[in-house]
Amino acid sequence: MASLIELKDIYKIYGEGLESEVRALDGVTLTIEKGEFVAVVGQSGSGKSTMMNVLGCLDIPTRGDYLLEGTDVKELTDKELSRIRNKEIGFIFQQYNLIQSLTVLENVELPLIYQGINADDRYDMALEALERVGLSKRVKHKPTEMSGGQQQRVAIARAIATKPPIIMADEPTGALDSRTGHEVLEFLQQLNREGTTVILITHDNGIAATARRVVRLTDGKIVEDKEQEVDWL
Repeated sequence: MASLIELKDIYKIYGEGLESEVRALDGVTLTIEKGEFVAVVGQSGSGKSTMMNVLGCLDIPTRGDYLLEGTDVKELTDKELSRIRNKEIGFIFQQYNLIQSLTVLENVELPLIYQGINADDRYDMALEALERVGLSKRVKHKPTEMSGGQQQRVAIARAIATKPPIIMADEPTGALDSRTGHEVLEFLQQLNREGTTVILITHDNGIAATARRVVRLTDGKIVEDKEQEVDWL
């Protein structure tokens, strides 16, 4: 049975062959199984954001093989990659990426519109996701009327509305106070307990401690890959 994610000798090189070339990923080999909670940790310039872009099919490696459930990603069409990003992977970013002119409900409905889901069904799916993050009474609000923590919860609802099997969270607590950040991490752990594969990108060792496995990057290389005991939040 194929692993969920297999990276085999992955390179992402900017300016290849030039004196100024940058190896954002430098021969990375990594396997992630279904249902894992993995934290990818590294300081600025370590390659962790590039790793997320590759894992999330937002960018294509310069060299190497990326197999997603046994399928070679580089063989997929743009339309197939778009479907994966829209249905198979839920993205949570530090800056929320909400559309300020839309209501909370409309923001959460966006990926469902792209999937061609009819209006009644996408309303129900978006409302269910907002209920999960405790915002069912704020559906008509605009993002500008909400706190940073509430906006991040809207972004989480948008990511889980399609019930994707994979969640990728890039510094999801970076713009939040410690209490609200704790709530976000607790929710990611809950999703993982329910069977969702969670990949958390962070520079913070304390945040990485909430994951069952830590993959540490330095200069585009994996320098540590370890399982750890986790005290659930």
